This record gives sequence, C-alpha cells and structure tokens, in this order.
Amino acid sequence: MVTLKQLETLHWIAQLGTFERAAAKLNTTQSAISKRIVELEASTRLALFDRSQRGARLTEQGEQLLSLGRDMLYMQQQILELKDAEQPPSRHLRLGVTEMCALSWLPRLVSAIQDEYPTVSLEPEVDMSRNLYDRLLEDTIDIIVIPEAFSDPEITSVRIAEVSNVWTARPGMIKTRRALDFGKLAEYTILAQGSRSGSSLLINKWLRANGIAFQRTISCDSLTAVIGLVTAGIGVSYLPQQCFHPLVNENKLAIVPVKPTLPPIPYAAMYRNDRPSVFTTAIADLAGRVCDFSFQGRDNQTEESRKFEVARKASMPRENE
Repeated sequence: MVTLKQLETLHWIAQLGTFERAAAKLNTTQSAISKRIVELEASTRLALFDRSQRGARLTEQGEQLLSLGRDMLYMQQQILELKDAEQPPSRHLRLGVTEMCALSWLPRLVSAIQDEYPTVSLEPEVDMSRNLYDRLLEDTIDIIVIPEAFSDPEITSVRIAEVSNVWTARPGMIKTRRALDFGKLAEYTILAQGSRSGSSLLINKWLRANGIAFQRTISCDSLTAVIGLVTAGIGVSYLPQQCFHPLVNENKLAIVPVKPTLPPIPYAAMYRNDRPSVFTTAIADLAGRVCDFSFQGRDNQTEESRKFEVARKASMPRENE
C-alpha cells in the first residue's frame, strides 16, 4: 500500500538530490529512507530511480509518480491547515432559482450566503424549473429552489415555503365583483407559463383532477412576459399574490375572485443526496430562513413596477400597424 510518508520521502529525495540529505531533512536514517523507497517500488511495481546513473535520478515513471504524489501531499497539507485557518476554505456554489425567486428574495439569499460564507464563490442562475431540475440530475448545478413538482431517489427535497396564487386581470376588464366559477373564467383567454414551469405543472394537474379545461390559452415561459400580457389586457392569469401585490396597489393589476380557489404551490430547496451534503444542507436551511415571496420596501416595489410597466407597454399592440 502506498503511504503519504513514502511519497514525502520521494519528494525530498528529488528535491535535495540524495538519500542522505532527504534523511537529514526528515530527521531519520538513510537506511529508513532506502526502506521506504523499496516499499514504494514494491507497492507500485515501478522502478522509480535509474540505478545505472550516479546519484538519485528519477526514471520517467518515477517523475510521473512524484507529480501525483505532490498533489496528494498538498491536499494533506490543506487538510492539516483547516484547524488553524481563520476562515473556511474557498468553495464554489452553483445556485439555481426560478424567475419568481429572483424577482423577490434571491438578493436576500445571496447577501446571507456572503455573510455566512465570505470565501464562497457564488454562481446564481435563473431558469425554468424543469431545466434546473434536469441540470441537478446531471450534476451540473449544486442546489436549486423550485416548485416541488418533481421527485427522484437521488434528490433530497427540503420544503421551504408555500405560495398562494390568485387570478388576475387588467383593472376594469372583468366587471363583476362576484366570484366567478371556472365556466365563466373559461370565457376569457388564459395566460400561463409553459410546461417547463413547476407552478404550471402543479396547477395543471389540479385543474385536470377537477375536470377543468380552458379552450383559449397562451403559454409563455417568461413570468415577466405573462405579467406584461395581463396588464395589457390580453387575458387572465394566475399569479403569486404576495409577489405582485404592489401592482394591485398601483392599479396595474386587479384580483379576480374565482371559486374554488387554487391550491398553494410548495417550494423546495433540492440537492443531490449522493454528494457530501453538510454545506448544501446548510444552504438549504439558509434559503428557508430568508425565503419571502413578497417585495420588501418601497424601493423594490417601485423598481418592479417599472419593470412590469415596460413589459406591459411592449405587449400592447401599436397603433397604425
């Protein structure tokens, strides 16, 4: 069996040029140094030194083994230095979230991660739920926060929130104040996110279970674009009540009462369970603590309203076209 002590011996022989100097460096005898090399050659079945030459000259295989051995010695040194480190070692975190998470609480999560783990190199990504989940299965992303619409034995799912959705339309588009049934709602064009949206998958499953079908629908992957279409009066859509309440207050959206009400959408932090999970478990817990799907503060409301006003205008038909 190859040991780190043998690799350390090989390193110092190559560094200092002779067995004698390596023995002095390692505070041992020359015979002990020779024994370690003999054992290393026996374990690897490699001739590490060219014994036809004077001095300690490595063979080509010896140089290759030395290169690998130095990597192992460096890793050992990093492990030994952990207990004395003032800060944890740097690491890379690939974090995936949906558009709604990005519009609401992603900045708080990023800030919390930076405070808790200042040496972490963070790579946030925003995408559709299905795309993020596929990437998690492929192991090209570390942790995702999406609607809990998918499951797999290899994936750990930690529920962190539930999101209530309400039907919305352009103010004045639907005149009645009475709650509509789904038969009346079906008279309007229904706007929704596409089939790669976790929320859309869960709500469509609920609609089918209740025998509800819509004849006129428009699907769009972008949540921001759906908002723009609703505020332009193109149709009716279900939206997270907390997230877009500022647009209701500013009379850019109106809540449409519909019975029965839509089920809440569970959101979860997900990560692979076949990888070391202490760090990712801690990130999932942190996501649960900062998760809040409502806009916080006047500045956020103003900024998001501005974004959706741009989307609304872009969705409106132009005159004289």
